[in-house]
Amino acid sequence: MNTSFSPSSHASWQRTRRLLVAWLLGCGVALGAAAQSFPSKPIRMIVPFPAGGTTDIVARILAQRMSETMGQPVVVENKAGAGGAIGADIVAKAVPDGHTLLMHNITFPLSSVAQTLTNRSPFNAETDFVGVSIVVYVPFVLTANPSVPARDLRELATLLRTQPQLQYNYGSTGPGSAVHVLGEAFKREAKVEMQHVPFKGAAPLKQELLSGRIQVGGDQLSSSLADIRAGKIKAIATTASRRMSILPDVPTVRELGFPNLELEGWNGLFAPAKTPRDILEVLQREITAALKNPDVIRRLGELAAEPVGSNGAEQEAMLKRQMDQYRPVIRDMKID
Repeated sequence: MNTSFSPSSHASWQRTRRLLVAWLLGCGVALGAAAQSFPSKPIRMIVPFPAGGTTDIVARILAQRMSETMGQPVVVENKAGAGGAIGADIVAKAVPDGHTLLMHNITFPLSSVAQTLTNRSPFNAETDFVGVSIVVYVPFVLTANPSVPARDLRELATLLRTQPQLQYNYGSTGPGSAVHVLGEAFKREAKVEMQHVPFKGAAPLKQELLSGRIQVGGDQLSSSLADIRAGKIKAIATTASRRMSILPDVPTVRELGFPNLELEGWNGLFAPAKTPRDILEVLQREITAALKNPDVIRRLGELAAEPVGSNGAEQEAMLKRQMDQYRPVIRDMKID
C-alpha cells in the first residue's frame, strides 16, 4: 500500500491546521472578550418568592454589594408562584449571558421533583440551569403558633394522635415546597392528619401563622427568628443535622425521632444552561468577594445565615443530592 505523503497534500494539511488553530484562538479571544465586557447592562436577580422572606433578603444584601463592585446595577425581581416555578422558568428561558440569575433555596430540588413526577414542570432543574454558587447556609425550622400545646415536633405528633378531633392546618410556601414535603412526610411517619394550606412565599405564610389561622409552618430560620425570640412563634424542631448555636434549645428532627425529615437549608445562585464558563467565573469571584465584606457578613449574621461562596459545581451537587434524597418520598406520597 502506498503511504507516501505528497507535497500538495502536506501543504493542504498545514493550511487546515493553521485555520483550526486560528479558529480555536478566536474562540478563546471571543470568550475572553465576553468576560472582559461583562456585565454590559444591569443584572436581574430573580427571586421566585414574594418580598420579605429569607431568600429575598439574602438576595438584596448580595445584590447591593455586587452593584457596588461590578459597575452595573444588580436588580432583585420577585416573581412568585407555583412553588417557585414561575421565577425559575423565567431564568431557564433567559439568554445565557450572565445577566439573568436565579436566587433559590431548598424548595428548588423538592418542588422540581414533585412537578417533574406529575409532568407539570416547564423546565428540567438539572439540565436547564448551571450552578453559580451556594451563597449561604441557613437553618430550616418547623414552627407553630404559641396556642399549640406542644413544645416540639414529637409532642405535636402525640397531641394529634391523642386528639384526632383537632383540625390543624399547616402552611407551606407552595405545592412541592420544602414545608409541603416535610409536612406530608411528618404526617405519614407520625400517623396524624393536618390540612395543607399553600402560600406564595414565606412572608404570607408567617402572617397567617402569627394570626393563628394556621397552626404549623416552617421556613429558613431568618424569616422567623425575631418572632421566635419575641415569643410570637415557637420553633418546634430544626431539620439541620445539628442544633443551632443561635437557638440551642431547639432539638433536631433526628433527636425527636424523625430522621427522615433531616434537610440542610441553603440559598444559592443559578444561571441559564450554556452560560459561558468565563462569565460564571466572574460571577463566582464577585460573590466570594461580596461575602467577605464585613458589612455583608454582619447583615447575614443577623439572619443566622452562614456565608459560603462555593463554586458552581458544589451548588449543582447540592441540588442533585437533595433531589435524589427526596425523590422516593415525593413519589411514594404522590406530592404535587
